Amino acid sequence: MATSVKLNDDMKKRVQHLADTRHRSAHWIMRQAIQDYVEREEKREAFKQDALRAWEDYQRNGLHLTQTETDEWLSKLESGDDAELPTCHR
Repeated sequence: MATSVKLNDDMKKRVQHLADTRHRSAHWIMRQAIQDYVEREEKREAFKQDALRAWEDYQRNGLHLTQTETDEWLSKLESGDDAELPTCHR
């Protein structure tokens, strides 16, 4: 699908300069920039939705780990131990 994007002269020059430097077309640079942005924002939105679901779960059941419990578990994983995730509690 063809679409148009209006860029001011400064941005056009910046895109063209980058395209020249990378031996790519300005079209390729803009498509790549849009693709990278959309993928990043989709991941950000998925992270946000996961956090909201986790908060809703916590509000519903009160199950959690303390920061100390979490830090100890992560330290074990970091040192190479195959540590089980601690059991959540109230």
